[in-house]
Amino acid sequence: MNIIQTNIPGVLIIEPRVFKDSRGYFFESFSQREFDEKVTPILGHSINFVQDNESMSSYGVMRGLHYQRMPYTQSKLVRCVKGAVLDVAVDIRKGSPTFGQHVSCLLTGRDEEGMKIAEQFAKESSISHQQSIISHQQSLINNQSSLIGLQFFIPRGFAHGFAVLSETAVFQYKCDEFYHPEADGGINIKDESLGIDWRIPVEKAILSEKDLKHACLKDAVLDFDINDKLY
Repeated sequence: MNIIQTNIPGVLIIEPRVFKDSRGYFFESFSQREFDEKVTPILGHSINFVQDNESMSSYGVMRGLHYQRMPYTQSKLVRCVKGAVLDVAVDIRKGSPTFGQHVSCLLTGRDEEGMKIAEQFAKESSISHQQSIISHQQSLINNQSSLIGLQFFIPRGFAHGFAVLSETAVFQYKCDEFYHPEADGGINIKDESLGIDWRIPVEKAILSEKDLKHACLKDAVLDFDINDKLY
């Protein structure tokens, strides 16, 4: 397992070790032992995942930007098993030097459409992601086997959202806290101040009524602070 640190501390891209031969491939999608060995030293604390979720969405669907309020904050470990999604983490910790900044990560399945979108992603340069992430993902796409099983770790204190770039996408994620509907929080996914290029034409974006009602970051009532003990 290879850990790539992004421009925002704690937000990580994780590459599994993939074993390939003429029959196909195999990889461990999650190992608590290896996660503890390689991720815990970076974060400075352990993560104990307690819930697995899966969703299927069609092209243009945008979900987010979601988080759970205190005391039910969540970390997430996400991956795409079919199609392609643009996954985004936004720092919403008041007082953080990276408050309001985001990291975007392309996650794809191994299917034909997912790989085609990955290739297109690598060719286009007008993407508002951190350049280090673009460069690294381009190298992964050039070596397509490296894209298998790619995962995105989003720590507590961040809002999370994604946009579906393929005809359909199947998306899975682990959480280190159970879902608590009474603690639902969100930032408007169309908040232009965040500077996120979702790669979905506005007229084709599909959002829930609930997500459309979220306030923009500047108007949001946030209970996260950089000095809070979130773990």
